[in-house]
Amino acid sequence: MARKGGFQRGGMPNMNNMMKQMQKMQKDMQEAQEKIEETEFTASAGGGSIEVTVNGKREVVGVKLDPEVVDPEDVEMLQDLLMVAVNDALNQVNEETEKSMGKFTGGMNIPGLF
Repeated sequence: MARKGGFQRGGMPNMNNMMKQMQKMQKDMQEAQEKIEETEFTASAGGGSIEVTVNGKREVVGVKLDPEVVDPEDVEMLQDLLMVAVNDALNQVNEETEKSMGKFTGGMNIPGLF
């Protein structure tokens, strides 16, 4: 008699196998998340005059400014460049998280998972 849907003969599901698979998947997901959190993502703006680095926890861990971009007469430009660089770096984290975790979720967006 062929097995269907993880059931063994007698109609009882093979819970032991299913639990082992779930535990392995959970461990693999945790390792993938830890790897992302340890990774740093760097983005720049203004032709490289501003560089922002964030980690996988979405924390800014570095900012580099070319002294020439610091113009007291044009603070708005500096603010805009910083915003662009920070948002780009955070988008890199999001893309890597989706790519890495997507293999576990099958591309489903599961709120609160990451």
